[in-house]
Amino acid sequence: MSTRTVTLIRGDGIGPEISAATLEILKCAGAELEFDEQLAGLAAVDAEKDPLPKRTIDSIEKSRLALKGPLATPKGEGYRSVNVALRQHFDLYANVRPVRTIEGVPSRYTGIDLIVVRENTEDIYAGIEHYVGPGRMAAESIAVITRHGSERIVRYAFEMAVREKRKRVTLVHKANILKFSNGLFLDVGREVAKEFPDMPFDDVIVDACAMLLVKAPETLDVIVTMNLFGDILSDLCAGLVGGLGVAPGANIGKDLAIFEAVHGTAPDIAGKGVANPTAMTLAAVQLLEYVGQREPATRIRRALDAALANAAERTRDLGGKADTRTFTDAVCRHIQG
Repeated sequence: MSTRTVTLIRGDGIGPEISAATLEILKCAGAELEFDEQLAGLAAVDAEKDPLPKRTIDSIEKSRLALKGPLATPKGEGYRSVNVALRQHFDLYANVRPVRTIEGVPSRYTGIDLIVVRENTEDIYAGIEHYVGPGRMAAESIAVITRHGSERIVRYAFEMAVREKRKRVTLVHKANILKFSNGLFLDVGREVAKEFPDMPFDDVIVDACAMLLVKAPETLDVIVTMNLFGDILSDLCAGLVGGLGVAPGANIGKDLAIFEAVHGTAPDIAGKGVANPTAMTLAAVQLLEYVGQREPATRIRRALDAALANAAERTRDLGGKADTRTFTDAVCRHIQG
C-alpha cells in the first residue's frame, strides 16, 4: 500500500502537544503516512493574519486528507469558526462521531458502542440569520433542510452501517412540530431506508432520543440526524463514555475527509505536558481506516485500550496518574508488544 500524504494542522492550545503524541503513536504502529504541516486558527492569525490561509486550503485540496487538533476561533468581527469554514468550503457533509465504552475510563455506563452521523452543512448552521425590527428588537435564524442534503446523509449512514456490520439505523427528528423542514428529512429518510431492506430502521423524536440515550443507550446503534440535533446528541453520547477526551470525529465529503479531535483547546493546561491525546489519536485511527490501513489502525486501538485500562498509564483527566509523555510511551509499548 502506497504512503498517503496528509495535511496536518496541529491546532491551538494543547493541539501541538496532542499532535506530537499522535504522530509518535502513528509512527510506532507503522502507519504509511507522510505529513504536510499547515496552520489554521490562532496560530495562523499570529503568523499570517488569517485564521484559514490559502496555503492551508491548497494543501488540503491536494492531499484530500487532513488531521487536525483543536482550533480556537479568534474573537472579533470578521472571524468565523475555522471548523465550519472547512466543512462548508469542502462540502464535508457527513460528521461521523463514534463513541464506545473503554475499560478504565470513568463512566456510568458499560457496553456502549454508538455512532452519530450528523448532517454537517445545512440546518440552522447554514448561517442565514438577521435582526428584525428597529433597535435589534428580535433576531431570526432560518434552518434550511434540502432533499439533496437529507438523502445523501441518510444514504451515507446506511452504507456505513452495512459496511461496518452495524445492527440498526435510527433517524432522529422533530417532525411532530417542525412538519415542513424536519418532515422533509423524515420523509426522505424513510425513502432511502427502503433501499436497504436488510438493515433494521426506525425513527425517534429528538427529545425521546435524548431520554433513551440516558436510560438505555445500548438500544441504539447508528443515529443519523440533522446538523443542530447531531451537534447536541454527539456530545451527549461522548459524555456517556467519559467525555470529549475519548471521542474522535470525522468530516467526510465526496472524495475528501478531515479527521479531528472535537474537544476544545484547553488553554489552561497548554504547555504543561498533561494533555490527553486519546481523541486525536482515535481520529487518526479513523483516518487510517478511511484510507484502508486497517492493520495499524487496529494496533493503535488495542494499544489505547490497554493503556487506558491501567491507572498508572491513563492520563489524569481520566482519573489516572500519567502525563502526556508517559501515556504516549505506554501506548507505543503496547503496540510493540
